[in-house]
Amino acid sequence: MEALGIDIGGSGIKGAPVDVVKGELTRERLRIPTPVPATPKAVAAVVAQIVEHFGWTGPVGVTFPGVVTAGITRSAANVDEAWIGEDARALFAKATGLSVVVLNDADAAGTAEMAIGAGRGKDGVVLVLTFGTGIGSALFVDGRLVPNTELGHLEIRGKDAEKRASDHAREDHELSWDKWAARVEEYLQHVEALFSPSLIIIGGGVSKKSEKFLPKVRVRTPVVPATLQNEAGIVGAAMAAVQPKP
Repeated sequence: MEALGIDIGGSGIKGAPVDVVKGELTRERLRIPTPVPATPKAVAAVVAQIVEHFGWTGPVGVTFPGVVTAGITRSAANVDEAWIGEDARALFAKATGLSVVVLNDADAAGTAEMAIGAGRGKDGVVLVLTFGTGIGSALFVDGRLVPNTELGHLEIRGKDAEKRASDHAREDHELSWDKWAARVEEYLQHVEALFSPSLIIIGGGVSKKSEKFLPKVRVRTPVVPATLQNEAGIVGAAMAAVQPKP
């Protein structure tokens, strides 16, 4: 079974058809830079462009970098504030002419990692963290998702954690891998104290460079890179598109 997964990020919007059983992209993904400003209308146009590029007529899953409840976006940390209170599901359905499921981006990535990636078969508390423009989080308890945790906005040293420890912060402040790893370690120690996870999975674009920083991070919890790396959001979005509705 195939579905189209589209992953909206702060810097890019990526999409591809996905074999949801294998969790594999069936065509080369298309990436389009996120519009500036990233208003609902502008982002919806890019989503429609991706659907048209693949000639897609089936189920579509779309991720969003913020809180999503019943298809409505409730926060907007790295996109335009006009998203707050937007009926994103209706917006994307109108733009594409298709039935669309919308969910938090890290929740999508985490769902994919738990189904076929580094979290497969793992019980207890598992925390999936995506490091990119911000820090996304997906919390699982015995395989069940606790949605919209948004742990990137925990306060560290008086600031949102993602302002200090995201991959964007590393690049923006021109931090060495050693210095950035120290910030990541401080953040992980904080979430570790709050949730006592049995496993932490690091995803997002920086996960493909995990050897540069993970060996420098010292925490009690086992920490591993995401198996699906930066494609986890696309795969998780596609999986959500075909899940039976409760």
